[in-house]
Order: sequence, then structure tokens, then C-alpha cells
Amino acid sequence: MADNILEIRHLVKSFGDHEVLRDISFQVKKGEVICIIGSSGSGKSTLLRCINFLEQPTGGQVLYHGKNAETEWKRTLYNSKVGMVFQSFNLFGNMNVLENCVAGQKLVLKTNRAEAEKRAVHYLEKVGMGAYRHARPAQLSGGQKQRAAIARALCMEPEILLFDEPTSALDPEMVGEVLNVMQDLASAGMTMLIVTHEMSFARDVASRVLFMDGGVILEDSPPAQLFTAPAQQRTQEFLKRVLSRQL
Repeated sequence: MADNILEIRHLVKSFGDHEVLRDISFQVKKGEVICIIGSSGSGKSTLLRCINFLEQPTGGQVLYHGKNAETEWKRTLYNSKVGMVFQSFNLFGNMNVLENCVAGQKLVLKTNRAEAEKRAVHYLEKVGMGAYRHARPAQLSGGQKQRAAIARALCMEPEILLFDEPTSALDPEMVGEVLNVMQDLASAGMTMLIVTHEMSFARDVASRVLFMDGGVILEDSPPAQLFTAPAQQRTQEFLKRVLSRQL
């Protein structure tokens, strides 16, 4: 359909004889917030890394606006439109926060310095990091680093943001500040695909939740349905285990 930003068709990924992703297919429409949940090793992070080609898929296709992302889009343009926020922040330690947000704009988008700085300041303010623009990553808390990384991704003005377990490297008291930023982005209509262990966030913010197990998507449902009446026994077992710890 025309409003699909991304379409994943029959995606497969193997590492040697180990098949991590097995025939994954789903679509992402504009404005959707899709949370991907599942046990460690179920293929969640590998799926995101294949979508932005940090890992080369073994088979299948990733379509961006109906065109093959691998063969019909310039890679730098595709990766600027399909942004990524990593578990471990991936900020450049030799640059301050502002420079981290400016560098990609100048290199990929060819934005002039003044415009790049203006945009960087705007998005740093948006995530509550304006006062830290001259700080180096080593001077920041984990939550501050992740908010700076989100601002950096936003500076590329992506159409969709991929989040790979954005809170799992954070101390518990810092998780909320990052989830609040993500909730604000969702409220503003940002399309997001989020691998997360935060079940309350998935339940409250997602438009759809994908449950992965053993390299396949077992369920793809609205959160109200998935969390109250999951169709698959494996989903029921997973939720019973994790919800007893979280909700």
C-alpha cells in the first residue's frame, strides 16, 4: 500500500549453519510505533540490523516506499531516512555533543555549518540536552548519552527511527528519561520500530507489538490484544515470566 514506509518481505539471516531469522514479513505504516519483544536470542536485534544493512540479509527484501532498499536507493540516503539509535549510544568520544549532532548532517546531507548547528541545537533542546551541547560523552550519564544519540538521529530528519534496546544499557533510574523522550516522539507522530524489554512502554505507547521467538514473528497484534489475550502459548509463557517482574 502507498502508506507503507517499510515493507519486510521473507527476510532470512543465517550465520553459518545457524538461521537467526526465518521468513520474516511485515509492513510499517507512517506514524506507527511498533515494539518488538521476545526472549534474548529470538532475532530481534538482528532484524533491525538487517533492516538498516548493518548485517547483510541472507535472503528476502527490505522495501522503502515500495523500492528495494538495497538496490534502488543510495545507501547513505536510505540510512539517513531510516535512522538508528543503538543500545550502546555509539557517540563519537572525541567530539562534544553538538559536534556529534553536526557531523552526519555535514557529511551525508551536505548541510552548511550554520544550518547544521541550528538543527542540532533544536533537537538537543527537544530531548532536554541543550545545556550539555559542549560536553563530551565521557562527561554524561547513560541517560544523557542516549538522549544525545536520539537527538543526533533526529538531526538527519529521518522518516522512521529504529531503536535497538535503547534502555538496556542504562541504570534503572535513567530509563524513564529516555522512554519519556521516545513517548514524546510517538505523540508527535514519529514512525518508530523499537526492540525493547520495557513491557509497560510497549503496552502504553505501541500501535502494534510483534512477538518474536526462534527467528519468526509468532504474533503481530495491538498491545491491548497481545498483553491481555495472546493467541500463542509461547507468547503467554513469555509474558507471564516478564510481566511478573515489570508490571
